[in-house]
Amino acid sequence: MEVKELILKEIERVPEQYLAEILDFIRYLEAKALKEGMGTAIASETSLKKDWLRHEEDEAWQDL
Repeated sequence: MEVKELILKEIERVPEQYLAEILDFIRYLEAKALKEGMGTAIASETSLKKDWLRHEEDEAWQDL
């Protein structure tokens, strides 16, 4: 049985009063993943800046 199926079975057994907490936790995990992804993007931008900010790059893209 897949993890998703196990989670769904468990959710069926959870009392209604705890479902809002579970939803909050899922949203927390989604936000955390988004934040970590943004951190990687920002780090990449910093390391690639030296290549992007060159005269040759400007010339290569000027006709677009």
